[in-house]
Amino acid sequence: MRKFQIINGPNLNLLGKREPAVYGHTSFEDYLEVLRATYPSFKIDYYQSNAEGELIDKIHETGFSYDGIILNAGAYTHTSVALRDAIQAVEAPVVEVHISNVHAREEFRRCSLISAVCKGVIAGFGLKSYELALLAL
Repeated sequence: MRKFQIINGPNLNLLGKREPAVYGHTSFEDYLEVLRATYPSFKIDYYQSNAEGELIDKIHETGFSYDGIILNAGAYTHTSVALRDAIQAVEAPVVEVHISNVHAREEFRRCSLISAVCKGVIAGFGLKSYELALLAL
């Protein structure tokens, strides 16, 4: 069975409540149930933290034993050299995911410090972005 780790960064614990016009009305936990039911042959683990160091620890923990990591680093996408270094240090391929189309939003969201060390980037397809990342891996 292939193993995948989904890692969500800051404020993504508020999905379904936070800016529903941008991020939708579904919580990630509800979406995760659907994703797991759709792909029962995959082991899909989930982790969320608002703390940068905890995200780095999870990348280190899973980056040598999982088949891939799906990372929505939230605002850390645009600010964290430390997350970039963690991604670059592990063997598992990482796909950067964004629920919204970050290129159609504020200028500061258009710059990702992690894209260059990720296998690919998927943005703008709502929660479906996670499924697309899973299929890409």
